[in-house]
Amino acid sequence: MLWLVVAVLAVRQMAVVLRQPPGERLTDLETWTGENGVLHVTGSLYDTDRFTGTPFAGLVLKPLTRTVEQSLGVAWTFGSLLLVAALGVVAARALPGPVGRRTALLAAPVAISLLMLSLPVRNALHLGQVSILPVLLVLVGLFVVRGERKAGLLIGVAAALQPTVLLFAVLLWLTGRRRSALTAAAAFAACTALAWAAMPHDSWTYWVHHVAGAGLGDQADSAANESLHGALLRLGLAGPPEIVLFLVLAAAVCVIGLRRAVRYARDGQLLLAVAVTGCVAVAVSPTAWQHQLLWVLFAVAGRAGRRASDRMVWPAVVILVITLPGTMLLPNIGALFPVRDNALLIVALGAACAAPFLPRTSPYWQRPVPTAYARPVPARWSGVPLLPFWRRVLGRPHLLLELLLIRVVYSAYAHVRLAATAGRETAERHGRQIHSIEQWLHIDIEHRVNHAVAGVGRLRGFFDYYYSTFHFIVPLAVLAVLYVRRPADYRWARSTLGLATLLALVGFWLYPLAPPRLMPGLGFIDTVHGVQDFAEPDYGALTAMTNQYAAMPSLHFGWSLWCGVIVVLLAPKVWMKALGVLHPLFTVSAIVATANHWVLDAVGGATVVALGFLIAYVLAGPRRLRDAEVPEGEAARVPAAVAAPEANGEPVAGKP
Repeated sequence: MLWLVVAVLAVRQMAVVLRQPPGERLTDLETWTGENGVLHVTGSLYDTDRFTGTPFAGLVLKPLTRTVEQSLGVAWTFGSLLLVAALGVVAARALPGPVGRRTALLAAPVAISLLMLSLPVRNALHLGQVSILPVLLVLVGLFVVRGERKAGLLIGVAAALQPTVLLFAVLLWLTGRRRSALTAAAAFAACTALAWAAMPHDSWTYWVHHVAGAGLGDQADSAANESLHGALLRLGLAGPPEIVLFLVLAAAVCVIGLRRAVRYARDGQLLLAVAVTGCVAVAVSPTAWQHQLLWVLFAVAGRAGRRASDRMVWPAVVILVITLPGTMLLPNIGALFPVRDNALLIVALGAACAAPFLPRTSPYWQRPVPTAYARPVPARWSGVPLLPFWRRVLGRPHLLLELLLIRVVYSAYAHVRLAATAGRETAERHGRQIHSIEQWLHIDIEHRVNHAVAGVGRLRGFFDYYYSTFHFIVPLAVLAVLYVRRPADYRWARSTLGLATLLALVGFWLYPLAPPRLMPGLGFIDTVHGVQDFAEPDYGALTAMTNQYAAMPSLHFGWSLWCGVIVVLLAPKVWMKALGVLHPLFTVSAIVATANHWVLDAVGGATVVALGFLIAYVLAGPRRLRDAEVPEGEAARVPAAVAAPEANGEPVAGKP
């Protein structure tokens, strides 16, 4: 199944690139090798800022100018995907041992999938860049070829294409592979000298005038430059003080990062050492464009954290940052802009200098400290080969990871919800269908309730405020209380909410529906948004912020019903359960009174919530937990935190 996912991703990436208009397809490759590309022109490669590679890269690419442009685009895209596949296979085989059977089977397709989804690969495919090749040359040199000279030769060629890769020669020297290091330096010098002999003017421009290409491409202070130099420029520093500070910080990162890389290489974690060295190269480069940041993804090879609840935080952060833009990871708040604009750099610096990766000799390498609150029922799928992993996890998840996941899921929900529209005509036709069904069922109460509430000022204000405010506040509050007070139930409850939301997105996509307030001729009053101009198909600026036709099912009611069910099931006091029942009642009244939903929309919301609970039950089993008592035969295997959890529900760290 995972290899099928890889194939689908590969086909999709090729289709995305090749379906674009010629002017937007492989833009860098076209500017290099097109009819008027810089590689065709007799002057300097750097007469404009369109070519940012080394002179040696220009020398290597020049033969491509004789290729037919259309066939070159197809071959380049397909060849780049093959390089990504090779990169994933090499990285999967380079994982530090011992590696279990399941990991050995799944590592390669998972690695290739993550690489194809990563921002650097997508950027390189879109631009037609060569940045994948240096990474592959380094990994092949360190993990595939035999012989010190061959390894050094490949790394030297990679450095000739991307100069900061020469840091790997330093890593080889410090780890005792001095012959490889010298060969890498010699190969780099030979390739660079060849380019000097063939293109002396271009070589002078690149290495001296532009200081190893620092002044080429986009502005150095743009958000696309994810290096320390770019971050300092974006913070307002400039001139000699910025250069001095950059050099000092770069030297410190090199010293700290390379020392860590040497330690991990000697510990048998060579892939992690490669990732750390690559992250150092990203940070200290004068310019580190997005397509050059593939090294950051390999930092997932490191295991950080002694506790089981912390173990997945680092890889999750790396994967989220390397696959999603910063605007999805963090809200649009000015105070967070420095973090959002430098997210990849921050993770690269963390991998290079700060992340507490465990050595293989650590007792926590294979068995992290567990955090458990009770013993779950047996896993549903324990008898299926390779799938005995869907079981109820009872430890409190890491707060940073949960906040990131909530933010990402909400961003994805907002994007899909906005995109899931088939136009006004279809939505209004579906609205008439729903209205007719309700009339046949004699439940078409929306118009009477809407006009009755609109005529009472205080009641109208109450329902408008309730509709606009409590939709997000109450579910987040319930999740927060569960996280703190009922950690054994938090994951189960969060999963049911996520499943219900996913099903609702499918409904938005398949059945766009106009709410009552946007149905012309029916006389509804939009009490929240004001009078709508039905002559304007986009209904003003409101359409730019949200999909006006995402009405079926109603997540306003669905989320409120989820809150009510959770509170009724888990709240210890009767008055709390009563409040849990009141919230969905107030919500369904608000969505009908404000003309934002039909009655059947609420039925749809209740349906997706019920299906969310049902799917969670089928996959993970019932919510009930076993008693905390441990059978005598299992006493040696179960940590003390499981056998005797504290009465207040807080975790007790047991020893592995």
